[in-house]
Amino acid sequence: MHPIIAAFHQAGQGQVFAFFDQLSPEGQQRLLAEAAEVDLAEVDRLNRTLVSKSAAAGIDLEGLAPAPYERLPQHGGDVDAWKRAKKAGEDALRAGRVAAFTVAGGQGTRLGYDGPKGTFPVTPLNGKTLFQVFAEKIRAAGTRYGKPIHWFIMTSHQNHAATEAFFHEHERFGLAESHVHFFRQGRMPAVTFEGKIMLETKESLALSPDGHGGSLRALDRSGALDLMAREGIDTLSYFQVDNPLVRCIDPSFIGWHLLSGSEMSSKMIPKAYAAEKVGHFCTQRGKTIVVEYSDLPPALQAEIDPATGKLRYLAGSIAIHVLSREFVRRMAAGGEGVALPFHRADKKIPTVDAAGQAVKPEKPNGIKFEMFVFDALPFASRPLVIEALRADDFSPVKNADGVDSPKTCRDDQMRQFARWLNAHGAGLAVDATGLPAVPLEVSPLFGYDEDSFADAWKRLSPKPKAGPDGLRLG
Repeated sequence: MHPIIAAFHQAGQGQVFAFFDQLSPEGQQRLLAEAAEVDLAEVDRLNRTLVSKSAAAGIDLEGLAPAPYERLPQHGGDVDAWKRAKKAGEDALRAGRVAAFTVAGGQGTRLGYDGPKGTFPVTPLNGKTLFQVFAEKIRAAGTRYGKPIHWFIMTSHQNHAATEAFFHEHERFGLAESHVHFFRQGRMPAVTFEGKIMLETKESLALSPDGHGGSLRALDRSGALDLMAREGIDTLSYFQVDNPLVRCIDPSFIGWHLLSGSEMSSKMIPKAYAAEKVGHFCTQRGKTIVVEYSDLPPALQAEIDPATGKLRYLAGSIAIHVLSREFVRRMAAGGEGVALPFHRADKKIPTVDAAGQAVKPEKPNGIKFEMFVFDALPFASRPLVIEALRADDFSPVKNADGVDSPKTCRDDQMRQFARWLNAHGAGLAVDATGLPAVPLEVSPLFGYDEDSFADAWKRLSPKPKAGPDGLRLG
């Protein structure tokens, strides 16, 4: 018996190979290769902690309180501290200590788009893709600080080949091949409610990505952390692929992280309303944690701080972090009491029945496991949360229409561009929300944040005027 098959039988998971003798040699090799990805000891632990034990116990809210955060200067923060942070971040960028890291394993399915989400066109006039926006921001920041910036991109098994091909086709948008690094996210098997690993077909397991928290061990397994060490990179700027407004290279944020001696830092934005679907930065038993909106009772979400008249649980998580390289390595290595927890999600999982016939369930029939990167915060030394402005950092593309849609994101980009222009006397007409009367687009190669835009605008003469088709800069 093949050693992998024997190991599965010993672990009580022999059903995975129920149809093995019916498969072609290629099918057998595929199933064995997928089975080799599975950590049977990990599956056994998850069965004991998340499957056999009831998940109905709910979230522990004892001792929960809002997490403190560093306020922006315009909201009462220490102006000198922000200046020191910005300088420290700029120094780190000039020294080549910082890399960008994008979690980009998703497809554009919810947008009605067939392809990796990062290839979705998102800018208002030129229709640049998410990947191009990030690439140009990273390229421009490297030029500004005199040190090319490495970019690590985590794909999925589903979109890895298409993502690499897209970058090759577009010559990595001007970035050097030696500075763009792709690696795949890990996968986890789905299990039945009895803890049995499920098949998707006779020759394939029901595997799914292990969540954005899996990015930490994927960085380690791929060799990315060792590459960073060789290149002198000790700080990683983490962001997700669906948010083109993100300041993926933010010297102030990087500087706060470094000056605080933090191993993991996070940005927050004040929630727009009580039930906004973002996580909440909290403290509990001396640790910084994020509590998902679905886990925080509505009464707590709506609670008002009498001292400020604002929401008490105001600090919303927007999946923007800075992580220290060796902290990522420590989390990836795991060990006693140092590992990201898995979360259980009951799902409708396509599978096969005992006769090998395809089954498409109408209700949840199994469990998927995933990790969340923010669950690393309780393990970090001196975790830090800093305030950001929604208008500067957050307008994701998640839904085909409505909230967080391509339209809302394009409008938010144009509001940002108009704000930058009008701060320098452009005199553009805008409505009550800041949306300009004419379409606008500013290339990140011209200006990717307020400072770089201001410098480019000062050098520009004569100043451009908006025409009937809008205004393009860069």
